[in-house]
Amino acid sequence: MHKKVFQLLTNNTSGVLSRITGLFSRRGYNIESITAGVTADPKYSRITIVTSGDDDILEQIEKQLEKLVDVKDIKELKPADSVYRELVLIKISVTADQRQNVLSVANIFRANIIDVSADSVIVELTGNQSKIEAFLKLLEGYEILEIARTGIAGLCRGTEGVVML
Repeated sequence: MHKKVFQLLTNNTSGVLSRITGLFSRRGYNIESITAGVTADPKYSRITIVTSGDDDILEQIEKQLEKLVDVKDIKELKPADSVYRELVLIKISVTADQRQNVLSVANIFRANIIDVSADSVIVELTGNQSKIEAFLKLLEGYEILEIARTGIAGLCRGTEGVVML
């Protein structure tokens, strides 16, 4: 099994995301993460999909996505040629004695403390998946109450391959 990150430029119209996810569900493909948002031109959206499968399945996914009318461009974001980032919010149960330790670990990772209450803190961390996983590993001794992750957003490095629609 291989993992691929696809970046799609699509028309920014209602139902586009539904049609894309429907393609995956109808064919039994898995979406590991998906992010979507409007581009600099409000007529278009950029959708980043992380999926996995063998080479044949991944090739089939790309071909099926290319056939969708609203998809204007599709490319694979290869790790060596791209920048990936993810945002995670983590609510951690802490006592007054534990709070400073959590703040110290957050500072090492350049994370932001965005909420503090008497019995919990919410930490915001942005980075690649390995940075986020390393941070979560250091929190294993604490009770994590909730986690919200955005999924990968990414762009190719440099100006080569930039699509202007």
